[in-house]
Amino acid sequence: MVEDNIILDLLNRSDEKGIKLIFDQYYRYLCHAVYKVIPDTHIVEDLVQEVFYEIWKKRERLQINISLKAYLRRASINKSLNYVRAQRMKFSDNEDIKERFVDDDNSHEKVELSELTEVINQAVESLPERCRLVFSLSRFESMSYKEIAEQLDISMKTVENQISKALKILRKEINIYHKS
Repeated sequence: MVEDNIILDLLNRSDEKGIKLIFDQYYRYLCHAVYKVIPDTHIVEDLVQEVFYEIWKKRERLQINISLKAYLRRASINKSLNYVRAQRMKFSDNEDIKERFVDDDNSHEKVELSELTEVINQAVESLPERCRLVFSLSRFESMSYKEIAEQLDISMKTVENQISKALKILRKEINIYHKS
């Protein structure tokens, strides 16, 4: 196993050995981590490869202040959560939701729905990683608490606590939005 500082130095010098070393050392680990969020091998592989591509694009200005493994894991989990969100939570693009809640003649309601959607999206993005992961699996993947607990190898109580925490934060953000 090659040390992080050597790999990062190779990357900063645009040496392809750097990205190959990262791939060789972390690809399987990252696929396993993302598979816990999205149990579809093809999607997992695509998302992890996108992370490697983005690392390569940013290679000359990449500043990593934590371990490379932790950085890559966070980037991969964030990529998978963004994927889940993009697949399940496109309020502004979902005509069914618009038709249900907004009269086409009422542009004020359209603006409010768009603003509220943005507030919700930002609130979900701001949740702590584990909280966001549990909440996303529950709400956007329609997984039961039991399924989430099994998938993430955590207790049901932890799932309940994380969902409760997420909802509390989301309620607070929505209340702030309504008061403004």
